[in-house]
Amino acid sequence: MISLPVTSSTALFAGIMILLLTIKVIQLRRRGGVVLGDNDDRTLAKAIRGHANAVEQLPIALILMGLAEAQGASQALLIAAACMLVLGRAMHGIYFAIHGTHWRFRFFGMWLTLAAQIGLILILALTLLGF
Repeated sequence: MISLPVTSSTALFAGIMILLLTIKVIQLRRRGGVVLGDNDDRTLAKAIRGHANAVEQLPIALILMGLAEAQGASQALLIAAACMLVLGRAMHGIYFAIHGTHWRFRFFGMWLTLAAQIGLILILALTLLGF
């Protein structure tokens, strides 16, 4: 049996984050009586996009992390990448979930997310090459 504690912990955060963003979209849909789409509601459109972005970004990061961890990558590097990913996704999610949040949350959240993904790609590649 393989143990992936860093990936598992990060996946736990990802699941909670996606659940919270889903609940936010549901609340806004119910409040506005919107069944499909965003009904030209800017706040709802923003929440939908924030949820979709999390669903787009988190799976690939978790796949890269899990594969790197399964291949025996450095725990320290994986934890660093996981922390960047978690912080980045939290900042990004806050921007999309809380109306009026400064745009810098989105910018730096996405920057950290991309940096974590690049780091995970490099960690996996270097691990596979035996470094």
